[in-house]
Amino acid sequence: MNAATPVPLAATLSYRLGTVGTIASHRYTERVETLGLKLKDVVLLHLLQDGGPASQLEVARLMGVAPSLVVTVADRLEALGAIRRLRDPDDRRRQQLVLTEPGRELLARCTTLAQELDAELTADLDEAARQALNAALGTLAAGLGLPT
Repeated sequence: MNAATPVPLAATLSYRLGTVGTIASHRYTERVETLGLKLKDVVLLHLLQDGGPASQLEVARLMGVAPSLVVTVADRLEALGAIRRLRDPDDRRRQQLVLTEPGRELLARCTTLAQELDAELTADLDEAARQALNAALGTLAAGLGLPT
């Protein structure tokens, strides 16, 4: 479409992704709250799953949040037994965050909740459309530097 052809806001990709994303995020947040988690808790668990030990500063950078928020999230997850803090052997002033086995189990439960929500959100799509949507979103995420 060109600039001469007005497009209704509701037909733009940005608007659709934003509104559908808001609904999906709200519904997923409600589900993980049944596990005693917040959405940022799940993000931190996910980051530690693939990356291994990471400093609180590295996690803050990856999450795009203030280091003080990571401390709060890490405190909550440590109290649940989902992560451990270890002193960095190369710099004793820094703490590294490590996912524990209970943390892996909790993350698996979060993944199951996400898969159940995926099925609900895409119930009106056939399998080919589901796969195409997933592939397109993966390409967009990768282009934005997000984990895929």
